[in-house]
Amino acid sequence: MVQYILKRILYMVMTLWVIITITFFLMNTLPGDPINAGAKQLPKQVQINLRAKWLLDKPIQYRYFAYLKNLLKGNLGESIKTPGLTANEIIGTNFPASARLGIQAVILGLVLGLILGIIAALKRGTVVDFIVMFVAIVGISIPSFVIALLIQKYFSGGALPVLGWPSKHMWTSGFKYTILPTIALGVGGLATYSRYMRASVLDIVNQDYILTARSKGLSEPTILRKHILRNALLPIVTLLGPAIAGVITGTFVIERIFVIPGLGSYYVDSIGNRDYTMIMATTVFFAFFYIFSLLVVDILYVFIDPRIKIAQKSR
Repeated sequence: MVQYILKRILYMVMTLWVIITITFFLMNTLPGDPINAGAKQLPKQVQINLRAKWLLDKPIQYRYFAYLKNLLKGNLGESIKTPGLTANEIIGTNFPASARLGIQAVILGLVLGLILGIIAALKRGTVVDFIVMFVAIVGISIPSFVIALLIQKYFSGGALPVLGWPSKHMWTSGFKYTILPTIALGVGGLATYSRYMRASVLDIVNQDYILTARSKGLSEPTILRKHILRNALLPIVTLLGPAIAGVITGTFVIERIFVIPGLGSYYVDSIGNRDYTMIMATTVFFAFFYIFSLLVVDILYVFIDPRIKIAQKSR
């Protein structure tokens, strides 16, 4: 087990290094630099001093190894566009909004998706099954930003705000501000989980051990709880880790539409401002978050699925 975890951690480090390297060199191949954006306002000597400060006057290889050295120390750098404000501070300030929105969207999509998927499977071929699958297809087909715009159009002026985010106690207060963006972001997950859960339950209900449980006289609720759900949730676990990371770190468009001060919105602004430091910092943070979630899922799956343990022992 220890060897398995160490192997996965090594893969994670290598993948993260590849992402950092590719992003760094691609970003530096773009024409111009952040200093040129303000060339009309800054004197020439000031530009020279700023280039020296941000190592823009050095070869790209020198900057690359200097960045890796700082990264190993946990230093993500200082924003070029807002001097004095470090990337660590910006991530610490803006990420909670993205995290809260993402977590709420995952919970909404997961709970409703699992319930609808189970109902559709147990009511296979009925009107209920058709309605659930229709909702799932619509949820997958329509992008989240389209749903967000439709929500803003039809809920504007109502009891729920369509713009803004709680500024104080970001994790607990202002729940009404989070409802509509959570729905817009969670519909896609709801559709995905309901489809996977339906397929998983249908695959299990006809297995021999389910027929054996019925022949022993076990009630349907007991069979559903102890045998069907326990095994049907295994594929969902595989999806859940990457889905959480993807939703939490991929809320760029939703944050822009609902004017949410999250890290995704700041990431988009950094790209527009050519803020190299923040582009790299947010990319590294998002990549680490996503890759780490894959690692956690791989480790959890060994504990959840006994077949993996048997396979390992047989080797």
